[in-house]
Amino acid sequence: MRINCSKKGSDASKSTVAKGDKIQGKKEADVIKLAGGDWGAPNPYKHYQRGPGSFKMRLVFDGLIEKDEKGIIPWLAESWKVEKEGKEYVFKIRKGVKWQDGKELTPEDVKFSFEYFEKNPPVSYSLAGGKGKGTSIIKSIEVVDGDSVKIAVNKPNVTLLQKLGDVRIIPKHIWENVKDPKNFNEKESLIGCGPYICEEYNKEAGSYKFKAFKDYWRGKAAVGEIQFVPVSDPVLAFEKGDIDQFSPSADVVKRYENKKEYKIFKAPAFWGYKLSLNMEKCPELKEKEVRQAMAYSIDKKELIEKVARGAAVPASAGYLPQDHIWYNKNVKNYDFNTNKAKELLKDKKLSFELLIGNSKPEIRIAELMKISMEKSGIELKVKSVDGKTRDAAVKKGDYQLCLIGYGGWGGDADQLRGMFASGKTTTFSGIPGYSNKEVNELCEKQAVQFDEKERKDTVFKLQELISEEVPVIPIYNTTGYTVYKPEKYDGWMCTFDHHCLEHCKLSYLKRDK
Repeated sequence: MRINCSKKGSDASKSTVAKGDKIQGKKEADVIKLAGGDWGAPNPYKHYQRGPGSFKMRLVFDGLIEKDEKGIIPWLAESWKVEKEGKEYVFKIRKGVKWQDGKELTPEDVKFSFEYFEKNPPVSYSLAGGKGKGTSIIKSIEVVDGDSVKIAVNKPNVTLLQKLGDVRIIPKHIWENVKDPKNFNEKESLIGCGPYICEEYNKEAGSYKFKAFKDYWRGKAAVGEIQFVPVSDPVLAFEKGDIDQFSPSADVVKRYENKKEYKIFKAPAFWGYKLSLNMEKCPELKEKEVRQAMAYSIDKKELIEKVARGAAVPASAGYLPQDHIWYNKNVKNYDFNTNKAKELLKDKKLSFELLIGNSKPEIRIAELMKISMEKSGIELKVKSVDGKTRDAAVKKGDYQLCLIGYGGWGGDADQLRGMFASGKTTTFSGIPGYSNKEVNELCEKQAVQFDEKERKDTVFKLQELISEEVPVIPIYNTTGYTVYKPEKYDGWMCTFDHHCLEHCKLSYLKRDK
């Protein structure tokens, strides 16, 4: 069974830049080496929240469904049915799946995993419904017909199939007696049923070694071993063969063009920066004219030229990026216009503290925004901290303005509901102090529209309204590059809604013909 989310989604994930004469690429490799960095231990409770941590955990732990270039595909569930107008989901569980300790996966493991996560939410949990009676997404779960799991939900939602399929399945025989999963550090905490076994993890070095699981249900993996190694200079490491792919800047990528030994992949614009506004800390931000003035005061073209070196596109004020399958090109635009900003501010002088991480791009973006906003009468006092501290502050709502970058912008349009109508703040979503009745209504409406055309119309209207309201200010979405040598390995791919080759589990597995 396949759900084809969009033809455009398939095109967007195939962005290889054709340079030079083609050479025959290898579809299998004994070892692939990638740049390391500490992203936590790869289990559902110990990895760090951002993409690189989640991806490594998914090498070890499988879910019911997976995604390829076109849409959703079966995984631990070989098929499924959606019944009772989206209130029940029946997943037929694949037979012959083994845990990495040799025991067999059963439907009881699936049932247990959902129930355990309801009581003990892991780091990445798409079914988090909040606290208190009646807030859980899942109403009940039971094993039926011996080989299937039926999940009843409290409220239908068009995204629930993906969210249910995204839940990682953990072995009941290991976790059923674990009372404090966040402090469960035994080696058994890294036993999953995914394609790779985590053989080594060194937090201090930021290094990992994943070995292909020989009894994986899909058969032999295309890559026998994945190593994440410390790297100080990615360009030098790549050219010496210490790593097998990397993401160069737009300036550096030119040295690999028109050379047959390299392939260059241009990513879809699904990673981006935004300016988060805390309206609880700064009530003046509740004025739409102030937010619009701030949007007019950011010179996006300058930022793309001087920071991204051209490898980016202006972000949409409607939030969904240009490469999204439901991007609305008719949203309100905020081209750099100091006079327009001053007109909206009516000579008001404003001052805010801008929280940023300590990466070079964020520091440079902040420097340029400080200069351009000052021309409109908006003072920015920049406070730079390390990325983890910044992320924690955002989650707590402990900021006035915050510059933050992350991936996932290509995901389902229901992300607009999480961003603009959730009523709660996470690291990447939510707007403290903001609420708009019409935005909320459209967010809730699209979430239960199972007719694709009707839902798309609603999402387009929602983007137009968001662009007028501009409760967050999207800045730009990156279209970075990945370079690799096809003669070493040429199985790289990304899913229809994500930008990164190395984050895709299917990049390391043999594909169905």
